[in-house]
Amino acid sequence: MENTAMAEPITLAAVLIAASLLLWLLADSDDDNGGGGLRQPVLIPIRVRDQER
Repeated sequence: MENTAMAEPITLAAVLIAASLLLWLLADSDDDNGGGGLRQPVLIPIRVRDQER
C-alpha cells in the first residue's frame, strides 16, 4: 500500500503535539503565590468620614 509513507509524519506530529500539551499542562502557573507572578492585592484602609459622630 502506498499510504504507509504518510503514517510516519502523522504519528510524529501527533506525538509532538501530545508531548507539548503534556508539558504545557504540567508547567507551574503564575497565579499560585509561589514566589513570583501575580499576587494577591494588599488591602489598605481608606477613611470614608472626615468627622466623628
